[in-house]
Amino acid sequence: MISNKLFQDIIRQTTDVIGRTIGVVDDSCVIIACSDSSKIGETVCSISPESFLSTDLFVTEGCTYKPFGNPSCPEYAVFVSGTDEMCKKDAIVLSVAMNSVKEHYDEKYDKLNFIKNVLLDNILPGDVYIKARELRFNSDVSRICMLVKITSKSEVSPYEVIQTLFPDKSKDFVVSITENDIALVKEIKKDTTTRSLEKLAASIVDTLAGEYYIHCVIGIGTAVTGIRELARSYTEAQIAIEVGKVFDTEKSVITYDNLGIARLVYQLPATLCETFLKEVFKKGSLEAMDRETLFTIQKFFENNLNVSETSRKLFVHRNTLVYRLEKIKKITGLDLREFEDAIVFKVALMVKKYLMSNPVKF
Repeated sequence: MISNKLFQDIIRQTTDVIGRTIGVVDDSCVIIACSDSSKIGETVCSISPESFLSTDLFVTEGCTYKPFGNPSCPEYAVFVSGTDEMCKKDAIVLSVAMNSVKEHYDEKYDKLNFIKNVLLDNILPGDVYIKARELRFNSDVSRICMLVKITSKSEVSPYEVIQTLFPDKSKDFVVSITENDIALVKEIKKDTTTRSLEKLAASIVDTLAGEYYIHCVIGIGTAVTGIRELARSYTEAQIAIEVGKVFDTEKSVITYDNLGIARLVYQLPATLCETFLKEVFKKGSLEAMDRETLFTIQKFFENNLNVSETSRKLFVHRNTLVYRLEKIKKITGLDLREFEDAIVFKVALMVKKYLMSNPVKF
């Protein structure tokens, strides 16, 4: 239902112009907005729910009422103190203003609710385009789904903050999925790059953290055209966050397109991963490597299997690094200086990390 605060805002803006006590009652005969705030919450006993069966003016106990809302069964009525002709005109004008606000709010709410149902796949495929046409939703533009996962508590509403960052309600939709998950469905140009989307997401992270002390991670799905495809982009954004937890723990922005091998590993069955590890690593061979050896492997991969560059970054002699690599070969049977062996070892480490994390599947 429409927020009573919106009605109260209009009442506050028009009170001085009309110069009378004005307000709004709902179909349960309760005052929900009024220029005299002490009356809010009171029940008007002189009217009944039947009074809302038409949009005609009616007068009772010195006030003029004009129902508005659903034409067949209005849910609200404005009232103006007095019964003269000017009072009736004021009630009609006020009801038009209130009804316009209500229609705008309802359309916005319906669109957000529709988007949420599409993202969560809670609407039948055949109904998607029908509802999109009803809401005058443009289905031919490209859109991207970002999922903002809040990882800290705050007194400020992250949802409201993100809404202020994207004020164009006709193109960008901020949807509250859960208390900690907020989806941003943003209209983009067809030539928008992944890099620019990552910069946008990073600016959201920085704003939330820098100004409101709210920490979050953001997953970015792929660009899609068509309303039905938004569910896929949303799922991809979820996967990006989950995979990021496992393989890119320090990143606050993770893009589905850039997951690479990690995405493949994530999609493998656990039993297949376990079999692969047994084939790659002899019993206890991985466990036999100490922290220094594992750190050496990490740096070797970071420096593209370049022995000289890795030894320089580790501040060790080149022969020392070669000795460590020979030790790894003896333990595992894999020579990391050989590209194929290095690939197998790298994937095996990722599989091991994946199994230890036990991530959520979508």
